[in-house]
Amino acid sequence: MSTETHIQSLKSKHALLDQGLEEESQRPLPDLVLMTELKQKKLQIKDEIRRLKSDL
Repeated sequence: MSTETHIQSLKSKHALLDQGLEEESQRPLPDLVLMTELKQKKLQIKDEIRRLKSDL
């Protein structure tokens, strides 16, 4: 898998996590632990994207 392909894959995962956060926040009683986990995963992916882009 090329670096660009990997970055695109990570961006897709990031968008899915963002969608999951939005859906969870719309629930009457959002799961705050789940939301925290999703936010942490989003940050990890964002950091990985940044690292990969700096290596190009």
